[in-house]
Amino acid sequence: MHKSTRVRVIGFPIDLGAERRGVDMGPSALRIADVDLKLRKLGYNVVDEGDIPIRNIEVQELQDVKLKYLPEVAEMSTVLCAHVKKVLDEGDFPLILGGDHSMSVGSLAGIGAHCKEQGKTLGVIWIDAHADMNTAESTPSGNIHGMPLAVAMGYGHPSLTSIGGDFAKLDPRNLAIVGLRSIDPGERVLIKELGVAAYTMFDIDRLGMYEIATRVLDDMSRSVDHLHISFDVDGVDPRVAPGVGTPIPGGLTYRETHLFMEMISQIEAYSSLEIAEVNPILDDRNQTALFASDVVASSMGKRIL
Repeated sequence: MHKSTRVRVIGFPIDLGAERRGVDMGPSALRIADVDLKLRKLGYNVVDEGDIPIRNIEVQELQDVKLKYLPEVAEMSTVLCAHVKKVLDEGDFPLILGGDHSMSVGSLAGIGAHCKEQGKTLGVIWIDAHADMNTAESTPSGNIHGMPLAVAMGYGHPSLTSIGGDFAKLDPRNLAIVGLRSIDPGERVLIKELGVAAYTMFDIDRLGMYEIATRVLDDMSRSVDHLHISFDVDGVDPRVAPGVGTPIPGGLTYRETHLFMEMISQIEAYSSLEIAEVNPILDDRNQTALFASDVVASSMGKRIL
């Protein structure tokens, strides 16, 4: 059982950060997959706070092709930031359901602001096929869902990096990215420059998930007080999770994902979780959301035996 027994669910149905439509239905798909019920069965008090309303693409103007829909992404990320910070300040566990991965601009700002106020050190495990460390200068697409990690570390447009306070929310030394297999040239440079612990599928094939999870979690246990997990379902192989906007073959297996999550559940500092990029339009009978909701349960203490 997690130390905070109250889980507050926040839906953030954003699809402005991505190229493919439909990811705004992710929160609904995860609710249909009974994510709340699965946590209640584990003994948690689950409070669903509904969705933060976001104006859809049809009523937006595209002003900057290098930072698509920046004003609305910044505005809505500010709202999410405040909501997440409030949940943490009140001693509860935020479970944020996305939405594309631009959601992390707001969630990490809120967590970072909470940690700064409380004198805590934030650590982030980013499970994803992509590094999400682009900036306006390096982005090949202009999609903000490829930028949230750079933003959290203080690289990016000031209207994004200043959300929740004008400071870097995350120290690169307290970040681990797991499941990488599609990295842009600018991201590769930044990963090496900042010395980020980045584990590609090659590393997982070579060392095994147990070894990598042990390394990452040992490091986090030693150095952080608040561990946040950002789980992009495209980190998993598309045969397991087909309902994603940017499927890349050769991802984490079903068991590798659950193993990692079950190990995360034993870490005392684990205090927040977000699920990104579930796209029911591209899915097969909601199997991606069902898988993701099981993954949430594993991270919160569900066991086989």
